[in-house]
Amino acid sequence: MSTVDLRREGPIFVLTMQRGENRFDRDFVAELDRALDEVEASSGPAALVTTGQEKFYSNGLDLDWMSSSGQGAELLSAVLRLLGRVLALPLPTVAAINGHVFAAGAMLALAHDYRVMRADRGFFCLPEVDLGLPLAPGMTALIASRLSPTVLRDLLLTGKRVGGAEAAANGIVDESVPAGDVVPRALARAGELAGKGREIYAALKRGLYRDAIELLAAATPP
Repeated sequence: MSTVDLRREGPIFVLTMQRGENRFDRDFVAELDRALDEVEASSGPAALVTTGQEKFYSNGLDLDWMSSSGQGAELLSAVLRLLGRVLALPLPTVAAINGHVFAAGAMLALAHDYRVMRADRGFFCLPEVDLGLPLAPGMTALIASRLSPTVLRDLLLTGKRVGGAEAAANGIVDESVPAGDVVPRALARAGELAGKGREIYAALKRGLYRDAIELLAAATPP
């Protein structure tokens, strides 16, 4: 059974991660890549909205799978490339953050052009300081391209959990809305931008985020 559902609503692709906490292992990353292949192979006006189910958007790397599979390095490289791919995707992207979004899952949300987060439940968190895990250079560059220096410092060096309202106030997300409005608001944002030309959109993204895109593509480990 697929753990990634991709459907199209007019010009907008809606990708729903449906694997519980949506932690990244080899198969899940491969499914996400295949979905992005389909999005990129499309023609005409398009945008992408991603979301999760129930109380999780994504809790990041599946650390248990990494330690038991012996493929931790390979998985990390695949996740770095996935983050870079989303960051550089040649069409508008909006993360509809329906619940908890932690670690590499938070980085996936940050790789989108815009973020809409649930206000009443769920936390944004970069807990690497408490997990004892350094960040790969591409991850640091991605986060730094999205957050102010002060917010970046406070999130990374404290590992604190931030709710939707605080995330919006600090520019981590663009909007904080009631649970039932998360996907509709993300769809509305995506719909406003879906007609933008793909070539110019891609070129502008490469200019804005060149360093992060190149570091993520290189998949250099910490």
